[in-house]
Amino acid sequence: MIPERLEKLRKLMVENDIHYYIVPTNDFHLSEYVGAYFGARKYMSGFTGSAGVLLVGRENAGLWADGRYYIQAEHQLLGSTIELFRQGSEGVPLMEDYLKSILKDGENIGFDGRVIPAKMGADLEAFAKAHHSRVIYDLDLVDRIWEDRPALSTKPAFALDEKYAGETVESKLSRVREAMEKSGATMHVLTMLDDIAWLLNIRGDDIDCTPVVLAYAVITKTDVYLFVDEQKLNDEIRGCFEKNNVTVLPYNDIYEWLTRIPEDASVMYNKSKINYAICKNIPDSAKIIDCENPTLLMKALKNQVQIDNLIQAHIKDGVAFTKFMYWLKTNIGKLPMTEISASDYLENCRRAQDGFIELSFATICAYKANAAMMHYKADEESNAQLAPEGLLLVDSGGQYYEGTTDITRTMALGPVSDEIKMHYTAVLKGMLNLANARFLHGCSGINLDILARGPMWDMGIDYRCGTGHGVGYLLGVHEAPNGIRWRRVPERDDSNTLEAGMVTTDEPGIYVEGSHGIRIENELVCRAGEKNEYGQFMYFENITFAPIDLDVIDTKYMTQVDKDRLNSYHQSVYDTLAPYMSTDEREWLKEYTRAI
Repeated sequence: MIPERLEKLRKLMVENDIHYYIVPTNDFHLSEYVGAYFGARKYMSGFTGSAGVLLVGRENAGLWADGRYYIQAEHQLLGSTIELFRQGSEGVPLMEDYLKSILKDGENIGFDGRVIPAKMGADLEAFAKAHHSRVIYDLDLVDRIWEDRPALSTKPAFALDEKYAGETVESKLSRVREAMEKSGATMHVLTMLDDIAWLLNIRGDDIDCTPVVLAYAVITKTDVYLFVDEQKLNDEIRGCFEKNNVTVLPYNDIYEWLTRIPEDASVMYNKSKINYAICKNIPDSAKIIDCENPTLLMKALKNQVQIDNLIQAHIKDGVAFTKFMYWLKTNIGKLPMTEISASDYLENCRRAQDGFIELSFATICAYKANAAMMHYKADEESNAQLAPEGLLLVDSGGQYYEGTTDITRTMALGPVSDEIKMHYTAVLKGMLNLANARFLHGCSGINLDILARGPMWDMGIDYRCGTGHGVGYLLGVHEAPNGIRWRRVPERDDSNTLEAGMVTTDEPGIYVEGSHGIRIENELVCRAGEKNEYGQFMYFENITFAPIDLDVIDTKYMTQVDKDRLNSYHQSVYDTLAPYMSTDEREWLKEYTRAI
């Protein structure tokens, strides 16, 4: 199937004088996760991961995937004729660098400019010109092949009440306009869906698990022009828009509209976060101010209303997960269970919580060796039967009106090896080290990563991903600009100074191909602590509540400090969740949060 699709694409490439065609994962807004309409890379390669880029030449094709997906991509590309490039591994070039190394003079590069970052498009255009080649950016060739392509979403949007948002649209627009004035901008083009949703206090259902609305926005000193399907908007949203001078225009009109902006406009946008076609439609006479979207940091700094709400969301989520864990541990071997049925049970536990909207991402429920694939998702073919032995890793979360949750627990379903217990305890120690960090303001996640990764590095083991990522408020489960990893990865945009109000995950792990995977994850809110002659000290407040499985811990690898930290955490879990449990669940919870 995939080879046939590639051949159809190559015929179109020849017809349009294209020698290499790029198919990224992106939508028109460069979102991390995308709606069904934007599954071109998946359709053309068969690889289902959430990140990656396909490069198709007239004779060969390659897929670039990062460390989260090496195992998965290798399996899914079998028989596709597509070569896997393990992005991030030693000696493996980035897709753009590889393309530059093989492009011959006169050979042309093609892509749909609406799904390519402007920075990448401009770089490839400059390279092509220097080699007597062209960039052809106005052709969506996959669309000509994909006969049953899903339609763009038409699901309705809803307004996010101030009791959840903690700030009015008027206030947010005022802050953005202050940033524009400081930069000398008369116009700000904003295309990131989570930024637009945050700015206008709207949410939607255009991407599974990410409650955003497909839209573009242009902010001026007095007005906002929002390009969106007007049928999605209700009267409450329209009333807010009228109050804040928001003019609604058809979604696809953004490209032609930009060609008519004043010649002397000073246009602010982030070239790394806006698509190439948008930039090509802005008149050459306009002054371009290429900088970070001011909404990025504003959105990341949760206000106290949001933080209070988030704590409530995590209590609800902790109740749901703990009820699931109780069911799992007490019924394994008694009831038939699979990865999918266990995942469904957990989802039902979440749906029983007041204010639940949807999952925050597709649940990863991975048994034994499947858990070695960091972003594994069970399907009918891989769906493993659960038995009273080995480990089950469950990474999951929910979208509530009170916020977004993300939690991972790895649980023993029965006997496990001494090696697994050693690995599990190392992951736990790293997770507790980071959660209890005290640090000076000015640190980023790069400064702190060693706290979590250190116990694994001491064993000569690493995990090929970051230790933590920012989390949105009823938005994307992955949110820039905060994160925790040991080195800077430019495309991740997660190396910002850790500021009070940022929410970041803490999720070290160990993944042994063919054997097991272990991850323990909580969410942390960054707080300002003591300020003295040495500067402003910062710390983390844990907001995730669920037991960490004591059945997999080997205490001989733990110090008294480790034990005290775990005991303190488990006491808070019991105190917080016990009132919501049945009598049997409460007794079980008491046992699984006991002091060690």
